[in-house]
Amino acid sequence: MTARNICKLVPSASAEALAVSCFVLESDPEIMQREQLLKTHVMYLVVGGEGLFFFDRRVLSVRTGSLVLGFSGELFSVREQADLRYIYIRFSGVRAEALLRRFEITAERRLFHGFDGFIPLWTESLARASEKTVDLAAESMLLYTLSRLTACGGERSGLVERVVRYTEERFCDPQLSLAAVAEALCYNPKYLSAAFKRKMGVGYTEYLSSVRIRYAITLFDHGIDSVKNVALLSGYADPLYFSSVFKRRVGISPTEYVKRVSGEPIV
Repeated sequence: MTARNICKLVPSASAEALAVSCFVLESDPEIMQREQLLKTHVMYLVVGGEGLFFFDRRVLSVRTGSLVLGFSGELFSVREQADLRYIYIRFSGVRAEALLRRFEITAERRLFHGFDGFIPLWTESLARASEKTVDLAAESMLLYTLSRLTACGGERSGLVERVVRYTEERFCDPQLSLAAVAEALCYNPKYLSAAFKRKMGVGYTEYLSSVRIRYAITLFDHGIDSVKNVALLSGYADPLYFSSVFKRRVGISPTEYVKRVSGEPIV
């Protein structure tokens, strides 16, 4: 019996299937803070520092190892707080939409932590890419990272990721606390506290304080100079307590910080 080869041609992929248009390392605070309208979807990997990402009216606190997805049509800007640097990949097309649906990435589920191990891979891939290969490098990093979302997110994708997401959406509420989160998610507070600290490396109260003070700094930087108003907007019902926490974390009082931002002399 004569053996026969089987050959099936693979149709050429549509140009709109998955288009990767940009692979960039951003470290300039002046460029970061410029508000821009996203014309494609964007995957951001924070490779250093800390800061705040603004998507329309949603604020996300990011740090080294954070992976964030931005969506076409959103207004995006960044507030750098501690030597923030990130690499981003712009992507679009029919397959892009399918990938977002496949991995259940939405406006409510777009922030993932624990991707520190991807930083050397992304950095080297970007550095080695030439004009002829940058599209391949960007696409490979995009697809590989998406494929590992479940694996890497699994480290704390379940309970702790839900706690982080819940906190980032409600930190402006003065009533928010570990007990409130535990009740909302139907978990024992002690179990929740232990699980959070084990995965995050800090206690929940300290984490919540960090998120609130970062947001307060952003409000001051945007020209809101009323300490009382900033305290309330950041989740502190007591301005005096807010000032105490602010000074402990930042090193100077809110009033002194406002003067530095405005350029006034500090007496």
